[in-house]
Amino acid sequence: MAMVLVGTAASAGSYRGVARLVAGPDEFRLFRSGDVLVCRTTDPAWTPLFGMASAVVTETGGMLSHAAIVAREYGIPAVLGVHDALELVPDGGIVTVDGSAGTVTLAGTQ
Repeated sequence: MAMVLVGTAASAGSYRGVARLVAGPDEFRLFRSGDVLVCRTTDPAWTPLFGMASAVVTETGGMLSHAAIVAREYGIPAVLGVHDALELVPDGGIVTVDGSAGTVTLAGTQ
C-alpha cells in the first residue's frame, strides 16, 4: 500500500524524482538541479532554489504563499501544507509530486 501525503494543490503538474530536505539557507548548498525541494516554508531568500527544483513540497503555506506563487512562475508542481513532510519524506528518497491533485507519493511504499 502506497503512502500518500496530502496537502494543497498549489501549482499544477506532476514530477517523480529525488526528494531533498532543506531546513534553511545554510543547507542550500546540498540542493542539486532536478531535486524535489522539501522544506517547512519559503521566503524570497529561497527563490534561487526554484530555478533548480523540479517540484516543491512545504509543510506550511497555501495558494497565495511565496512557494505557491514562485512555483507557478517557474512552472513546477507544488504541494503545500503537507503536515510533517520533513519527518515523513526521506531525504534522497523518490517521491511523486502531483501539484494538480495535491498529493505526494513516497516511492518506497508503492
